[in-house]
Amino acid sequence: MKKVAVAMSGGVDSAVAALLLRNSGHEVVGVTMCLGVVPAAGEKAKCCGPREVEDARGVCEALGIRHCIVDFAAELEARVIAPFVAEYLRGRTPNPCVVCNRAIKFGSLLEKALAWGFDGLATGHYARIERDGGGYLLKTPKDRRKDQTYFLHAISKEALAKTLFPLAGYTKDEVRAIAMEARLPVFDKPESQDICFMPAEGQEAFLRSRAVPIEAGEIVDGAGRVLGRHRGIACYTIGQRGGLGISSAKPLYVLAIDAGQNRLIVGGKGELKSEGLIADQVNCLVEAFPEEAWAKIRYAHRPAKCRVFDRGGSLTVRFAEPQEAVAPGQSVVLYDGSTVLGGGIIQEAFSGNN
Repeated sequence: MKKVAVAMSGGVDSAVAALLLRNSGHEVVGVTMCLGVVPAAGEKAKCCGPREVEDARGVCEALGIRHCIVDFAAELEARVIAPFVAEYLRGRTPNPCVVCNRAIKFGSLLEKALAWGFDGLATGHYARIERDGGGYLLKTPKDRRKDQTYFLHAISKEALAKTLFPLAGYTKDEVRAIAMEARLPVFDKPESQDICFMPAEGQEAFLRSRAVPIEAGEIVDGAGRVLGRHRGIACYTIGQRGGLGISSAKPLYVLAIDAGQNRLIVGGKGELKSEGLIADQVNCLVEAFPEEAWAKIRYAHRPAKCRVFDRGGSLTVRFAEPQEAVAPGQSVVLYDGSTVLGGGIIQEAFSGNN
């Protein structure tokens, strides 16, 4: 790729990605998505907020490259925020960053970049793309602590062929050192908040600000006995222990969320474990899923050995050892060593011989 658009978020990672590409001879233009995100006074940095747009502009000036701003506020609302709210009302735990990467960054933004005559899109993600015969593979980066492949598993094979991840071979400390040596204005900027549209007050405040009905209801055990009251199912997630307001001889955890009955089902830690899960909205980044793989059910989850059954549009994943807090709405991402095989959205967890 000779002419590359770099998605500039205003942070140090995308700044160094642009610097590395410019220094290697690419024709680079910085592109920042304006997402309509306005942080409160004193709130920590957000991806693509107004201050970040100005920081991205400053980096581009320092690098001597052009800077463009593209308005994606309406698309973020329609394709990310509205589904996020709807999922919580269903008692699920969505992951908006996965959706944003698939639909907006490596969907609409990449399409625009190609339409404008760029050869591809680069970002500051910590991930690696490797050529494999006539195709491309998504792989984990050098810095495993910053590995972002979990959030990237849903992008298409076609997008991989037009994407560059210049930070694949660097650690975060090395990236900051490069930025400092180059005197980039964001070299010491702190990390941005993961969910760009979420206020500092948290998820409940966000939902209430959008007039989402949050109604109190019953907290019950597995036998249906009422143990207490919750303040609204959208305020809880599978595996949650704190904030239940129940006095009990043993710790209680959220086992399930019954949106139809507006109630939480709670129980002991041992009841959190599931032997497998079913996922849909499947994206396969290899020719076919192998029978055995390693599964991550959350970003910070340690990969668990599993068997994979491709049902043609859905996946059944059975763990070698039961896993805790498998949350519908989250992603399950499958790995074979450093290679990302793909993944899907968890629909349900199960025990027994499903």
